[in-house]
Amino acid sequence: MNLNSKNTLDPNKVIVAMSGGVDSSVVAILLKQKGYDVIGVTMKTWGNRQDSTGAPKKVNACCSLDAIFDCKSVAKQFGFQHFVADFSDRFEELIIDNFVDEYLQGRTPNPCVLCNRKIKWEELLTEADKYGAKYIATGHYAQIGFSEVEQRYFLKNAIDSSKDQTYALWGLTQQSLSRTILPLGEFKKEEVRKIAEKFNLSVAKKPDSMEICFVNDNNYERFIRERVPEKVAKVTAGNIFYNGKIVGKHKGIPFYTIGQRKGIGVTYPHPVFVKKIDAENNSIEIGEKETLYSKSVKISKLNFVSVNKLEIGEKILAKIRYADTVAPAIVISSQNDFLEIEFIEPKFAITPGQSAVIYNEFGLLLVGGIITN
Repeated sequence: MNLNSKNTLDPNKVIVAMSGGVDSSVVAILLKQKGYDVIGVTMKTWGNRQDSTGAPKKVNACCSLDAIFDCKSVAKQFGFQHFVADFSDRFEELIIDNFVDEYLQGRTPNPCVLCNRKIKWEELLTEADKYGAKYIATGHYAQIGFSEVEQRYFLKNAIDSSKDQTYALWGLTQQSLSRTILPLGEFKKEEVRKIAEKFNLSVAKKPDSMEICFVNDNNYERFIRERVPEKVAKVTAGNIFYNGKIVGKHKGIPFYTIGQRKGIGVTYPHPVFVKKIDAENNSIEIGEKETLYSKSVKISKLNFVSVNKLEIGEKILAKIRYADTVAPAIVISSQNDFLEIEFIEPKFAITPGQSAVIYNEFGLLLVGGIITN
């Protein structure tokens, strides 16, 4: 199908990213009910792979044949098109390679943030262009609007705070937001399941997927060893420091993360945690839990969402990981692509490579970036 000019994109046509789960299925139904010309698409990013020994791996739920069948079943039931788009090459190039490289450098990445921006939005918008659709829609729990004051599209917390996914969406550009519909931001999760039950969807009680899609067993060390054995072969053991003294050897910095307690390689009568990873000197520092608390967070690779900038001294709310709770902080340094904030109360295990996301008191996502300290 030929590419359509963006000037001729149909505002009544929407591409719905369908994973085979209850959320995206309900999104497709809601938009169909509103009169949109819905086209469902399942993005194949990872699955049907083999490990280094040739043994088949577990296929991720969102890329499995069962998931695709569930999507096609919903599409047939409600009378809209559905197709599968293979983004696996781009996914490996942009997401998996970055994931591995970050760990090899002693950082702990959040691949979902990068995947949302580069694959689930930018690549999907390219598909939307092909089909002449102005909009894409997903099952994410977040709200989008437009601020006349800021002259910007904004992201806002979902009504269901327990399901809010704005943290993972901080990388979305203004262009992407301008062409996005997020119907579930105004619903509670239980309401979404009731809608699915009302329409007799087979996925109504399907459990949510929790793990990173390409590491089904959550064993990052196994994945990295299998993925890049030639690079892992160059990883060397190094010193573990505790209170300034060498107390043991680590097996390689890619296999540790800040805040880690188990599997460090040394034992004490009391709990100790990975406090610092020094890639340059190939060393790891451990300490008691209380030594891992700090207030200052340095953030780079910024993406301003609901505002154009933040001022020094501005009071904000921020979180430093997906499962974190937003907490009061203040902006202490603000440059073009760098922020430093200071929490009022110390945070545990601030981790380089993870995302820091900043909100205001009304739940607007102001800016996000990558933790560098």
